[in-house]
Amino acid sequence: MTTAKDLFIIAMDLKHSVGQGDLSLALAGAELIDLIGAGAVAVDGDCIVPGAPPTLDDRFMGEAAAELTRQAPYERIEDWLWRRGRDLTAAYQADLEEDGELKPQRSGRLSFGSERVEPVDTPARRRAADRWEEKEPVLAALASVVGIDDGRSDDEAGLDDEVVTAVVAAVHDAMMELEAVRQRRTIENAAFANLWRGP
Repeated sequence: MTTAKDLFIIAMDLKHSVGQGDLSLALAGAELIDLIGAGAVAVDGDCIVPGAPPTLDDRFMGEAAAELTRQAPYERIEDWLWRRGRDLTAAYQADLEEDGELKPQRSGRLSFGSERVEPVDTPARRRAADRWEEKEPVLAALASVVGIDDGRSDDEAGLDDEVVTAVVAAVHDAMMELEAVRQRRTIENAAFANLWRGP
C-alpha cells in the first residue's frame, strides 16, 4: 500500500468529514512523497525534477510518475498538486471499491438514506491502522493538514526531511488557496441572492 491509499483509508475509517478537494490535494502530496522515497523524483527549490522512470507496482503511483513534466522548465510542486489532484479522491474511492477494500454503508435506519462507504477489514486497512497507531510522521502530517487530528502537538510532527516538509507545506498552502476560493464563492453567491431578493 502507498501513503495515499493509507491516508484515504484513515479518512474513511475515522469517518472524519474531509472535503473531496482537500483530500485530493493531500492524496497528490502523498503520491509525490512516495515518488521521492522511491527515487523517482527529486525536488529542486519548489520544482519537481524527474529521475529515471521507476518500476512501480501500484497503478496510481505509475500514473503519477507518467504525468510528471520531464523537460525543463520543471513543474512547481503546487502546480503539480492542483493538476494531479483533480478528482483524485473519487478515483481512489472507485479503485478501492473495485478491489473490495470499501463497501457501501447507508447512513441512518432508512434504506433510502444517502450512500456512504467504509473500509472493509482487510490487510490493507490493518496496515493503514498500524501506521496511524504508530503515528508515522508523513501520514500524521498529511492527515493533520486535512483536519484529522491524531492528538499530537505541532512540536511532535517528527518530519525530519526538508523535501517532505516542503511538500506537506505546499499541500497546506494549496488547501488554504482552495478555502479562499470557497469563501469568495460563498460571498459572491450571497451577494447575488440578495440582489435578486431586492430591498
